[in-house]
Amino acid sequence: MIYGIIIILAYLLGSIPSGLIVGKLFYGMDIREHGSGNLGGTNTFRTLGVKAGMIVTIADILKGTLAASLPLFFGSDMHHLLAGIFAVIGHMYPLFAGFRGGKAVATSGGVLLAYVPFMFLILLGVFFLSLYITKYVSLSSILAAAASIIYALVLGDIPLIIVVSILGFFVIYRHRANIKRIRDKTEPKIKWLG
Repeated sequence: MIYGIIIILAYLLGSIPSGLIVGKLFYGMDIREHGSGNLGGTNTFRTLGVKAGMIVTIADILKGTLAASLPLFFGSDMHHLLAGIFAVIGHMYPLFAGFRGGKAVATSGGVLLAYVPFMFLILLGVFFLSLYITKYVSLSSILAAAASIIYALVLGDIPLIIVVSILGFFVIYRHRANIKRIRDKTEPKIKWLG
């Protein structure tokens, strides 16, 4: 019973469409109708600017962190990472936004922040280093996902290896159009860093 409640709450937390809320409340804009049409932080940066992008990204990270912390709040023995996966699914396929969500990068990071904070910091470093060098958010997200799998393998934490492999798959799968655009040299580069 408690497992079911945690799973539902984690999914609902993940379903909170931060990008849609910030866009409509403060800018009178549905970001799904602009840029890539995506509800995540990257499209928010692209369509609404740095301030809105930062707010949405932080909110999406915290959704994952809070969802992965639910077993602790309920005194349950459910693994934190399992709860976190349902938040990521909610972010990608949100109940509150017609099941059209983001690409799971920030929310996945938030799940890892709850379980292995140092790993989160390492991945943040990988992401921003790649972003500074390449100016591609999508490529930086994919590299951070790959780094998470390598880090988990080094730690030898079996549940972590399984979950980051699943999350890494989600991230790469959701970026398949970006990968094609990078190959074709049509992927937009950021202009606000370095």
